[in-house]
Amino acid sequence: MTPEIEAAFEAIRNEYGAQSLERVTQMLDPDTQGRHPLQGGAKWIMPGISQRPWHDPYEHPEIAPVVRAFEAGHAAIKEELASAWAERRSRFSDYEHYLVRQEDWQALYLYRSGKPVLESEPLVPTAFRILRETSVETEKICPLLECHFSTLLPGAAIAPHCDLWNFSINLHLAVDIPDGCGISVAGEARQWKEGECLLFDYSFEHAAWNQGTRPRTCLLVDLWHPETTLAERKALTTLVTEVRRLTGEA
Repeated sequence: MTPEIEAAFEAIRNEYGAQSLERVTQMLDPDTQGRHPLQGGAKWIMPGISQRPWHDPYEHPEIAPVVRAFEAGHAAIKEELASAWAERRSRFSDYEHYLVRQEDWQALYLYRSGKPVLESEPLVPTAFRILRETSVETEKICPLLECHFSTLLPGAAIAPHCDLWNFSINLHLAVDIPDGCGISVAGEARQWKEGECLLFDYSFEHAAWNQGTRPRTCLLVDLWHPETTLAERKALTTLVTEVRRLTGEA
């Protein structure tokens, strides 16, 4: 670890206790990283987090209010998204997934690089407001990641892959779902139900597809995994931010 990371970790331990970052330091030791075989492609696996690919969106008290708010706002979110797609198509961009650009996977960002994307607020005000009130202001969103409308064009597929770590969790609001679409996590395939949320641990291998005749859109929100502590979240934010700076990814 760099001196900056060590100093930040020491300050967190002084505030939260000597053992508050034990799982984070274990995560950084490859000899202590116990992981499920289907998490093999993830960079970091923090020990002590449930090795469950799928979660009930309502089972975690921290996340359930986010789910309820987005599901309640679905009708307005879908209408605003349709207008944005039809009238401001240029605001959507090819999604870059770990530096691989995919033209048939389009994204409209609401939160990125640790802050809201204010240019998107006039396009999708309902989703932007709900995100701000339930996730940004409450610090439930993982500032290391993002929130975006994810649109798969007809015939598009996302190849099986693992995301970077298990200390955040991915929430999907099914906004506009044609027939022929699905998602598989750890070998278990499910379908989105329009107006409802799915919640899964994307450190497990997952894939998605649109075999329908029109675009499929979900709203994706990267939230802190509810089994992480406030001390760990502070340390992980410092750690990943410094690693990205050193590697030129910031």
